[in-house]
Amino acid sequence: MRHLKQFVLLFAGILIVNSVNAQKAETPNQTYNLGTKINEMTLTVGGILVAATNDGLVGIDPKQSAPVFTFNNFGKLSPEETEFIPASPYIVVSQGVGSKFAGIAKTKRAVINYVNGKVIFNSETDSWNQIYTCNIVLPQNKLIISGIQKEGDKFEKMTPKVAVYDLSTQKLDFSFFLDKPGRVGIAKDFSVTGVPLLLKEILIIPTAQGLLAKSHKGDDLWQCKIKGVNWMVADETEKEIYGFETTTNGKNTRIHKIGSNGEELWKDDRKVQGNVSNFQILPEGLAVVSDRVAAEESEIAFLSASTGEDLWEKAPKTKGFVQHFYVQDDGILFGIQQGGINKISFDGKTLFKKPLKTGENIMVMAESPQGLIYITSEDANIVNLKTGDQVWDKPLKYKNSSAVASTFDSTQNRYLIAADGDIYAIDASSGNANELAKVKFDEKEVANTMEMRNGNIFLSSSQNVMTLGSDGNEIYHEYFKSPSQSGFVKVLSGVVAVASTGLAMAHAAKAGMNRTNSYGSSNDLSNYNDYGKENKRAADMFASIGDASFAMMSKRFKATAATENSQFILTKLDSGVGLVKVNKDSGKVEKEILLKDKKPEYQVDEIAGVLYYKADDKTIYAYNLQK
Repeated sequence: MRHLKQFVLLFAGILIVNSVNAQKAETPNQTYNLGTKINEMTLTVGGILVAATNDGLVGIDPKQSAPVFTFNNFGKLSPEETEFIPASPYIVVSQGVGSKFAGIAKTKRAVINYVNGKVIFNSETDSWNQIYTCNIVLPQNKLIISGIQKEGDKFEKMTPKVAVYDLSTQKLDFSFFLDKPGRVGIAKDFSVTGVPLLLKEILIIPTAQGLLAKSHKGDDLWQCKIKGVNWMVADETEKEIYGFETTTNGKNTRIHKIGSNGEELWKDDRKVQGNVSNFQILPEGLAVVSDRVAAEESEIAFLSASTGEDLWEKAPKTKGFVQHFYVQDDGILFGIQQGGINKISFDGKTLFKKPLKTGENIMVMAESPQGLIYITSEDANIVNLKTGDQVWDKPLKYKNSSAVASTFDSTQNRYLIAADGDIYAIDASSGNANELAKVKFDEKEVANTMEMRNGNIFLSSSQNVMTLGSDGNEIYHEYFKSPSQSGFVKVLSGVVAVASTGLAMAHAAKAGMNRTNSYGSSNDLSNYNDYGKENKRAADMFASIGDASFAMMSKRFKATAATENSQFILTKLDSGVGLVKVNKDSGKVEKEILLKDKKPEYQVDEIAGVLYYKADDKTIYAYNLQK
């Protein structure tokens, strides 16, 4: 089952410990005996645990004593056959799709709403013999299927068709054939080549014969001979549409532009090197980022929306992959994974006096009152967003650290950065930096989280928690011994670890799909340490979709996270491996659960405060960590 980057706040630093006296196992709040072997557990963004078993899938809601759903229709599913749709309550399961006989033998698809437990679509019950493509479209909340359906006369049963289902009502909106059933003549390949584009008035299907546009009733509107398009995006007016076609060798991308009437608006398509990873439609033109894997670098182009021609005489040098990309009022700001930040005006002029040199792996790029703060694995500074001048006289440099944590101390108007065991304080007004403290974590760990709590500085790693006073003096340090290395690795393999609750829209099906609407738009140079902003953004996004399941997900992200005042840590207890709940302000253990397993398999929902533990091959325990 695929481990997706979901914006559930889960074990980012992950797993911590304490040596305590021998204890007995705590009684779980819920016990789920699934009656078959459990192969894998995945915690979803909606807070439902999905277990993959030898019989299929089972969904568990810790508030209910029985599973919220059991899907055994297709039997045991391999990881490749189960897809959790990001930022949604949906699972798409497939069978036979990856087979070398997929175009001949039967293929099955089903869509499950894991929040309410309903099977929204099942190709078996809807008489689909072949499913070629299956796409969920948000925020419209639609399902678009293409394939062969066993309905109608003998010709209709052989002709590819497309069907659009409403995911809220679970009903068919409309369907249509891609070719005329029983048409006499040479057979044509009408296979769907990419993701359909659903607009307010029309649906555009990319096929091997070109683009086909239909009304929302399935009526023919127009055809365009641009073939092999993989994905599309429209401007805000939906009058101008851009199609992206990966070249035959897979190394480059062709960009096409058409009107809402099917007319080709560019004389020639525009070819860019590499695969497009970011595409944004701006009033000044089209910003395109493409990644050249072989060359290990990205290219940035700025095209005329009217002609597709380059608007910049010379593209900026990247010398690496674009890791951060933001559009601002006066130009485009970008950061390179291998190090470096630059800003280019919309007419191609360099706005920074010279490209800014930074360390590798830019972990943070964010706005601050003084300018753009950046933090890499090697250095940090604030720069003027207009000129690129450094606000601090010289960047704060430190040894290349496996993790860097930072926060802003508003009480004393200073930035705090933890790197390689050193805590630095940088005055926000003057930029003067000094070493505030040295900290030594056990097991050679370094702090990967840092936050201000009641004027004190809280630091944590996998097995350590610490609080310092505002003067840098230690208030407490608690260390929780890790399980054996083999057990630790086993646990990590069962955890979906994410760095933040932000919607990392890099997991969108294609670059740019979320750039032209408010649903999940990720072009946001967030304010530094704007706590709660991402959770609110997630809650608002879910609330914007008029569906009960999305409303439940919105409510989940509006709630106070269980980790606000506590940290959950896996540790080696006297009687075995266990999980402890540690108070961030005192460092005291408030709760401990003995798992009695040298290699425990578990998931922790740090938003709801629930531990799911695989007690044996067929049983899952759920513990309420809030009590």
